[in-house]
Amino acid sequence: MQPQPPSRRIRPRRLAAIGTVTALTLALSTSAGTGRLAPGTSTAGPGPAALSRSSAHGPCMISGGSEIQMSEGVPTSAGYARSTGTVRALTLMIDFSDAPGEGKALDRYAEFFPQTAKWFRTSSYGRLDYRPETPIRSWLRMPKSFAEYGIERGAPFEPGYRKMVQDMVAAADAKVDFREYDLVNVLVTPNAGPSALDTVLSVTFAGNKEAPVADGVPVANASFVYSRQDDGSGSYGETGYRVLPHENGHVFGLPDLYTQEGGGAAGHWDIMSEDWGANNDLLGWHKWKLGWLDPSQVHCASAPGATEYTLTPLARKGGDKLVVVPLDGRTGYAVELRTREGNDETVCRPGVLIYRVDADVDTGMGPVRVYDSQRDSGGCTRSANVHAELSDAAFRPGETFKDPRRGITIAVSATDGNGEQQVRITRR
Repeated sequence: MQPQPPSRRIRPRRLAAIGTVTALTLALSTSAGTGRLAPGTSTAGPGPAALSRSSAHGPCMISGGSEIQMSEGVPTSAGYARSTGTVRALTLMIDFSDAPGEGKALDRYAEFFPQTAKWFRTSSYGRLDYRPETPIRSWLRMPKSFAEYGIERGAPFEPGYRKMVQDMVAAADAKVDFREYDLVNVLVTPNAGPSALDTVLSVTFAGNKEAPVADGVPVANASFVYSRQDDGSGSYGETGYRVLPHENGHVFGLPDLYTQEGGGAAGHWDIMSEDWGANNDLLGWHKWKLGWLDPSQVHCASAPGATEYTLTPLARKGGDKLVVVPLDGRTGYAVELRTREGNDETVCRPGVLIYRVDADVDTGMGPVRVYDSQRDSGGCTRSANVHAELSDAAFRPGETFKDPRRGITIAVSATDGNGEQQVRITRR
């Protein structure tokens, strides 16, 4: 990575706000709005996608302990927004008396759409029909100034969110029927609060069992986006929207992969790790977790002996996508093929990505660890704000990953003419 000016260094992101969030433990009853279902859409309904699996996947269905707030375990627990089929995203643009909206509210909306919907369509192979809707097409003014809400960071313990959510629902109620939506996006005017380079206020309240209620349904999965994540590289127009698919990943039940120290555990291989800078897709594990892969595309290498698999690039439709090597009921290795296609425009060293998933490690604590085939190389990317060291982590033909203690070897062999990759997994 080329060094960035100190003022443009990206600070470690905040943790997602999840579970039973005390800042939002209020019950709010509002009257029904006037919105109607658009033609061709399905009625909104809660819950993650039904995980595509067979009985052979049983040993690979790892799960975390009850104390884990947001786990990498499969299947995803109930309470999050569904991640397949038609998903309707209520999108509101809000401003304040001390931070009036900059330009038109629809200009703020255009910073994120249609890019976010296209990103999800590409990543899900068309299985997620993400439909943003803006029943209120102007700035929705909050009754208090931004300063009065006292929000200083994107965290669940901010008491200002309690009042803001209450005020937002009340202000929108005349024109919005919250029963018609699966999730809520709140695009805050960028002049409210500090720059994202100084403090990251963007936050998601996901799977909140004590969420406020509007029109008889809980507002349990809501993403707030502040400021502009402009890294100074001149690429904001192409990459600035990526904070929203990251935040929406939480409403679908995906944890943060970065740690307080940054993205050194998973690098730029998943948008839940790093959403600054150039584009990147989701890990195959997450695509399985979200219901975007068929049972036949995921293999569970739990039996002793040696087995060969042929992987197709993760970005392409069809073919075998993921091999999981379970270690115990909480952890396992995952193996997939990453190439520079689809949402993976950042990939500078295509190859087989090998990483460990730990369902017993909470969000923001590093639940996924990518193994680096080229340790201490400095990486192969020069893209701004991409974790360079892990950018060349993928394994290529002739390279092998070994876990001697557990007797596991993952060897990468030949690549065929279609760009598919053969791997041989051996476990004693």
